[in-house]
Amino acid sequence: MGAQAPAAVRHRRSTVAGLRNPAVETQLCRARQGLVCAATATSAAERFVDAHLAALRAAAAVLAARAQPVDTVGRRQPPRSVWSLLPAVAPELVEWAAFFAAGAGRRAAAEAGIPGAVSARDADDLLRDADTFVALVETTLGLPHQQTIPPAHLALRAG
Repeated sequence: MGAQAPAAVRHRRSTVAGLRNPAVETQLCRARQGLVCAATATSAAERFVDAHLAALRAAAAVLAARAQPVDTVGRRQPPRSVWSLLPAVAPELVEWAAFFAAGAGRRAAAEAGIPGAVSARDADDLLRDADTFVALVETTLGLPHQQTIPPAHLALRAG
């Protein structure tokens, strides 16, 4: 076998393995990667989109950890957004779900390249909010929080 993983990585693996759902770790990893992409994005639109998608992936991790399969045999259900499903499995995140759901249209406009869809301030604020949300999701799921973006970087964008 190769070198042993650092203690923090081993602890994280064992915690997630305890959930018996690798989708949780995958979604949280993708959320953290999205935060890094947002923090290093050169345009406000990219920063806003990446931050919003990072939050969406963190919410998907909660659904992967807590949602129960539904028997839909013989019934067609209309598609529902992660933000509309999240309050049912994590009532403590209902305000966050509403907040990010409200920004989905702006994300779509930014993704479409509509000029002025988001300002630099909007993008910076959303990046800080998404970073906070990802940390909250980790602790809500009983996982150790992993600092993704250095606080000094977030503070620089606050100005």
